[in-house]
Amino acid sequence: MAVFRLGQSWDPLRDLEREVDRLLQSVNLTFHGVRAGRKYPAVNLHESSDEYILTAELPATAPEDLELTLSNGLLTMSGQRRDEEEIPEERFRRQERPQGSWQRSLPIPERVQEEQLSADFHNGVLVIRLPKAPQEEPRQIPITSD
Repeated sequence: MAVFRLGQSWDPLRDLEREVDRLLQSVNLTFHGVRAGRKYPAVNLHESSDEYILTAELPATAPEDLELTLSNGLLTMSGQRRDEEEIPEERFRRQERPQGSWQRSLPIPERVQEEQLSADFHNGVLVIRLPKAPQEEPRQIPITSD
């Protein structure tokens, strides 16, 4: 399917259309007709009254191929997507499902109990629960003078 069309065109412009299509198919940009080719998973982060919940779509990923680490306020997810069979690159006519290793790091909110984090992987969706830390009340500081 063509990404770029000028409408009713002359022969020289048809060649230009084909060349632009070829170039656009090799570029990972997001606009109508071209899909981004990112390897890392799409995520959603939402908040409830007592926790933040991060979900990541990870089709074709096994739980043993996932790793989560937390360091300096950064949650890092890494993993590997594998196909059941090896298909040579030249055999593909369209390839939108990324495969291979990936890594994604996201800053976590400040008020999180890091030692209470939990993760669950079910039906290709990773759910990470980040419980909120209790909010500290402001403390009055006495002022002294001479």
